[in-house]
Amino acid sequence: MQLPAAILEVWNHSGLAALWNTIAPWLALDARQLIFLIATPFFIGTVLWEYTRIKHDPKLMDAREAVRNFMLGAGYQTTELLFAGIISFPVFALAYHYRLMNIPLNVFTGALLVVALDFSMYWMHRAEHRVRWFWCAHVTHHSSERMNFSTAMRQNATNIFNGSWLFLVPLAFIGFNPVWIGVCFAFNLVYQFFVHSTLVPKLHPIIEYIFNTPSHHRVHHGRNQGYVDTNYGGMIIWWDRMFGTFALELDDKPVKYGIPRHVETTSLIKSWTHEYVDMFGDICKTGSIGLRLKHLWMPPAWQRDATELDMKHEAQAGR
Repeated sequence: MQLPAAILEVWNHSGLAALWNTIAPWLALDARQLIFLIATPFFIGTVLWEYTRIKHDPKLMDAREAVRNFMLGAGYQTTELLFAGIISFPVFALAYHYRLMNIPLNVFTGALLVVALDFSMYWMHRAEHRVRWFWCAHVTHHSSERMNFSTAMRQNATNIFNGSWLFLVPLAFIGFNPVWIGVCFAFNLVYQFFVHSTLVPKLHPIIEYIFNTPSHHRVHHGRNQGYVDTNYGGMIIWWDRMFGTFALELDDKPVKYGIPRHVETTSLIKSWTHEYVDMFGDICKTGSIGLRLKHLWMPPAWQRDATELDMKHEAQAGR
């Protein structure tokens, strides 16, 4: 018996071959993870280059925070890899099974999917800012008071459980293959990595008009009045111009980064969960079930009116 055949015999009899045949389709479906894996060295190299340029300014760069940002991103990637196969993939597969049409992959349909996915991501991103449940997962990305390439890596390990990815499922129902949806999603996020910078000035007006740029995304990360809840576009900023959520970076209005209620922590767990804790704390406050549950879908800043609470207290006291 030749050595390769002997090794193959050991593999087949180990039980791992059957396990691999089960797991491999999940990994193949999640092709975006492979894209992220390939892109990671470029991300790290870009962050290191940027670090040499801004390390002298603590308002722009903190090396310890940059390392934590990558750790937050690693947690996000880990839960995506472990749980996407049993949470999101079946939903996409079901939608694709009942698809409205068969869409072949070619240059035209590929370009169409890139645009359609970016349109879907605009609404997903907008919901992540305007619906508190979705904001609970997205807030991690915005909670840094610095803007640099490592900020792009600040992601929440609960994303796969939070469900904002449901905004992309209609693409599968239309007829786009979920594998290619994932590939386009990955490339969209790779593009967005490079708009997290203070080093890149405004680009040519035509580029600034059509595409999301570092200037537009700096505004998106701002907590200044007039900058909050603007510029949701992933690759294409024209969606914001179309739907009234566009804001221009103003020279006389420097961007203040972060969130209105800053949470000072070095804990990854707290970075991922603090908004969930606050939201469920608000839900537990006295009131009707309907009033309490509104905290799930109302904007993050929404709080129950004091008069509503007083009226509820009076009604309870009168029983």
